[in-house]
Amino acid sequence: MRPLSDILYNFHWIVPGEAARSAQAYAGFLGPFLRSHGMRAVVNLRGPNPHWSWWRYEKRVCAKNGIAHFDVMLSSKRLPTRRMFEILLDAFDAAPAPVLLKCSGGQDRTSLASALWLIHKKGWSVLGEAEAQYARWPYLHRPKPYQRWLKLFLEYAREEAAGRPVSQWLRDSYTPEAMKAWLEARGKADTFKGLHKPGTAPGI
Repeated sequence: MRPLSDILYNFHWIVPGEAARSAQAYAGFLGPFLRSHGMRAVVNLRGPNPHWSWWRYEKRVCAKNGIAHFDVMLSSKRLPTRRMFEILLDAFDAAPAPVLLKCSGGQDRTSLASALWLIHKKGWSVLGEAEAQYARWPYLHRPKPYQRWLKLFLEYAREEAAGRPVSQWLRDSYTPEAMKAWLEARGKADTFKGLHKPGTAPGI
């Protein structure tokens, strides 16, 4: 039987002992939750938010427990900049295992980050496993129309990377403008709300 906290926080292993995914620990008990799974790092996909109590609490709990904390800003609605992906990749590389990837609900941004973590760490041969990170069950990924680009991103990345490691493609070639054009050319212009602009809140 799964612990109540795992159900409450939409917790699932991506690869047992290496990486996991979850929602925000709004109900508290973050320290015991992280310790129970032996987490050594947290990648927060909601960006730095020092004016919000949940972020200050999360930073405080991680510091108290010797857990590395990384802030990565992603939006589920707007196409990320290359720099946003670079920061995500840097966090993947720096975070000691096991690492927890989390956003607000653990459903949308977390699905994208979990899929990219798999492909970054294991290569394109695990594309099927990466695509499964977007499942409605058990991850509760039920995207709104303007969030459907999240899953389409893997198809775009595989096509554009043309066999290159996803990290190399993201760092050297990815642009949100090119993805926007790719989506529009396929009649998918309604799957996102626009491009992320510096200084724009991601929707925490």
